[in-house]
Order: sequence, then structure tokens, then C-alpha cells
Amino acid sequence: MNPQVEILADLPALVDRALELVLEKLQSAISTHNIATIALAGGSTPKPLYEKLAQQNLPWDKLHIFWGDERYVAPEHPDSNQRMARLAWLDKVPIPAENIHPMPTDDADPAIAAQKHEADLQAFFNSKPGEFPAFDVILLGIGDDAHTASLFPHTPALQVRDRLITIGNKDGNPRITFTAPLINAAHTVIFMVAGANKYNALTQIFADEADETTYPSRLIKPQGELWWLLDQSTNFTK
Repeated sequence: MNPQVEILADLPALVDRALELVLEKLQSAISTHNIATIALAGGSTPKPLYEKLAQQNLPWDKLHIFWGDERYVAPEHPDSNQRMARLAWLDKVPIPAENIHPMPTDDADPAIAAQKHEADLQAFFNSKPGEFPAFDVILLGIGDDAHTASLFPHTPALQVRDRLITIGNKDGNPRITFTAPLINAAHTVIFMVAGANKYNALTQIFADEADETTYPSRLIKPQGELWWLLDQSTNFTK
């Protein structure tokens, strides 16, 4: 499926459109399967989306929250993606604690933590080794280096094809991340991208030819829908 690219007037308009899409996909999943799964992104761009989701009246007991990647820090650390989402959204709604599935960061060895989280995902989705479960929604952003989740340029995580979860690496600091095949199994992937600093990355991501190991967001080609929501400040046109 070709990506659906929408260029919104500004960040508030981008957030409103993302909210509309996310609610549509979650409500559709709940009406069909009586459950919905969403994997969250970190960074500043999706935070206002989470704040708006906190104001919604959703069947919280049917919604399950995951993260597409996490810095290897304690949950209360200021850099924690989990902490940001909890403060902006999850701590403000009556979602059952067991419906929140953070990536573990408490093991001395991040590889062990990644294996634990993969096992947790397989148990939740009742999937077998080698199978990639399909999230209803995965939210993503990009860096100005075209990374997404914790899939950074020229790192071993980009080559992982047989795991759900692996170790990302940013300047020598480990992270836990979804693999590209797990992201690509999703029913809907939504990129939220704002800022002029993303222009060069977007140009390479959408180029007819470019190296996926240099521009990792090019690896994201989901079996379901792919949405790119951009604001005009990116100066990108497709």
C-alpha cells in the first residue's frame, strides 16, 4: 500500500488529525475484536496527542498500551518514554494497570530485558516464535537522522529480522526497540513529524532510491495502512 501523506497547517492541526485517526482505528478494533492495542512513540511531538487522549471517554478496560521503544533508564527518569506518556495521559484516566505494558529496563543486561519483553508480547498475543503479532496502531516519529523508534543508522538493530524486540544503540547508550518486521506487521502505522530540521530526512525517506541502513525509516513498509502526518514547517512536499 502506498503511504498516505497529509501536510497539516501546524503542529496543533497535526495533533488533531492524529487524534482523529487514532480514535478511529482504536474504536474500529474494539468494535471488531473487543480489544485494541497501541504502541506509543516518545519525543515531544506526540505529547500533545497523549494530552488530548486523556480527555477522551474511551472504554479503557479494552485498550492495551505498549511502547515502540524505550531508553534504558528507570521508569521515573526524566528521559523515560513511559514516564512522559503516564504524566500526559495514562495517569489521568481509569485504565487498568494490567493494561499498560512498559518495556522493562531493570535488568543489568538490556539483552535479557529485550528477551523478557518479547516473551511477554508472545504471551499477550498468543503468538509463536517466528510470528509477528499485529498491533492495531503503532505511533512513530523520526529524528533528523531519519531514525525511527530506536532503529538508528548503521546499527545492528536494523538487521534483526527474526525477533520482535532488540537492542538499539544511540551514542553508546542502549535502548529497547521494536524491530522493523514487528512494526511492519501492524494494521496501522502513523508517523507524526514536525519541524524544519526534518526536511532532509524526509527527502531521503521518500526518495526513489536511498540506503535503508543510512535512512532507517525507509524500512517501515507495513502490511496495513501507513500514514505520514507532517506539519508545514517541515517544508516537505510529496
